[in-house]
Amino acid sequence: MKIATWNINSVRLRIDQVERLLTEQAPDVLCLQEIKVAEHLFPHEMFERLGYTHRAIHGQKGYHGVATVSKVPFRDFSKHDWQDNGEARHIGVELLGPGQGMILENVYIPAGGDVADREVNPKFGQKLDFLERMTRWADAIDRPTLIVGDFNIAPLECDVYDHKALLKVVSHTPVEVETLKRFQDAHGWEDMGRRFIPAPERNYSWWSYRSYWRQKDQGRRLDHMWASPELAPQARGHHFVEETRRWEQPSDHIPLVTEFEL
Repeated sequence: MKIATWNINSVRLRIDQVERLLTEQAPDVLCLQEIKVAEHLFPHEMFERLGYTHRAIHGQKGYHGVATVSKVPFRDFSKHDWQDNGEARHIGVELLGPGQGMILENVYIPAGGDVADREVNPKFGQKLDFLERMTRWADAIDRPTLIVGDFNIAPLECDVYDHKALLKVVSHTPVEVETLKRFQDAHGWEDMGRRFIPAPERNYSWWSYRSYWRQKDQGRRLDHMWASPELAPQARGHHFVEETRRWEQPSDHIPLVTEFEL
């Protein structure tokens, strides 16, 4: 079972890139974040043509949105409003057939704005509250679960190009790292990115559009795939697909892929 995740930053704008990824990497399941489209306008045709006949979409017009597409049958399992404002940021499915019983959670955690202070930047407080709601949810999980997506946090010192320079930059501040760690500890999640690419090896998934990424390599590891304790031992490999960042008009994020023997 090969599962991929990618913040595509508009699925309609980059539908050709999604098709290329599906053709070259051939995942069984692909989780997309920031699809930026309402559900009734989602571009189904390409996925249907390539055999991704099972699709769960939680979208909205112009912003956010997540979608899970699969060759493997699944059923819709959950839609949580961890943002507590109706934004489309999560969808969960339960795999049927191959991988039966595994829960796959697809999440887009808020970026949190530019200032790491909830008093002057409400978006930062919303991000921390989102994670706290996720933590309460994770504390009660009783099924083999894989949670994937754009977490918008680089937790380890080696997950950013310059730890000291980014300590006050949203996505790598101590309060975000500590809040994400509480979420991890609530269920004992295992980080697939560091299980197979151990720290401090380079393992970035995002580069800003504002910097020439290939020259400066000012990356951060914002995207993650975390497995339940009972699921993690069945993982057989994990890699990132960095060449997508070199494609024309790319997403600022790259895909991650984890393979399981279920």
